[in-house]
Amino acid sequence: MDIFTVVLVGKLIEPLWGALEMMTFFFVTNTGVAVLCAAFYYLLYLVMEDADLLFQVHIHGLSGYLAGVSVAVKQVMPDHVLARTPLGKITNRHIPLMVFGLTFLMWAIGMVEGSYCTMFGTGLVVSWVYLRFYQVHSNGSKGDLADSFAFSTLFPNVLQPPVAVVSSTIFSLLVRCKVCRRPVRRYDVGAPTGITISLPGAETQDAERRRQIALRALSERLSKTGEGEGEGQWPSMEKEDSPTNLSMDTASVGSESAPGSPSPLIQLADGPEVIVSKE
Repeated sequence: MDIFTVVLVGKLIEPLWGALEMMTFFFVTNTGVAVLCAAFYYLLYLVMEDADLLFQVHIHGLSGYLAGVSVAVKQVMPDHVLARTPLGKITNRHIPLMVFGLTFLMWAIGMVEGSYCTMFGTGLVVSWVYLRFYQVHSNGSKGDLADSFAFSTLFPNVLQPPVAVVSSTIFSLLVRCKVCRRPVRRYDVGAPTGITISLPGAETQDAERRRQIALRALSERLSKTGEGEGEGQWPSMEKEDSPTNLSMDTASVGSESAPGSPSPLIQLADGPEVIVSKE
């Protein structure tokens, strides 16, 4: 199962990251999982004083890397629908926590050892921290500080507010201890279309994907608003070839207009003036 998942997801992520970044992610995730799991069981031994925790627990396998892969897929394609159920849609956003819960169910019925759940849980944390703050992108930036990739987004919507409070508090403490640094937001006031906010780690494909989602939501909202309004308030643009609905000054429209000349003016019958730019 580990090998099948690695090969399958590798074909999905490697074209976006490259072979070197895939190997780096593999090394960082597995090393971090091994260290954190060893520290966890050692602290658990100090509390319970059970020698089996030191000599009978074996940390092996790729369950931590599988957790990291699920987080990476959530980052790359968060809105991809995997299944539709009566309770709602299951997307890549729900996979990390769902599989984490599945590992506890498998442990309860004796299919896996307890260390499998521990490795998967630490794999979620290690991979998210690496992708959030330290992954180097092709444009030289690090991490992914988008709100859609916050730690609270790994949990259901009901649990996100309290988790966000706890995670923000921990992050503030780490910033005060100078372990982490606050994200730097750059504002481009001189942009011709308005103020541009640049976030470190925001890849071009991610920005384009979010832009398309916003445009789709805006179009749906405008279509719903248009249904409630009367259609007779504005002339139908589908009949713009009719002389009764559209009159044009043919002398001002044409491809040979002189540079710098005013834009052609189209007068709609019984309607507003529409300025059509030459572009």
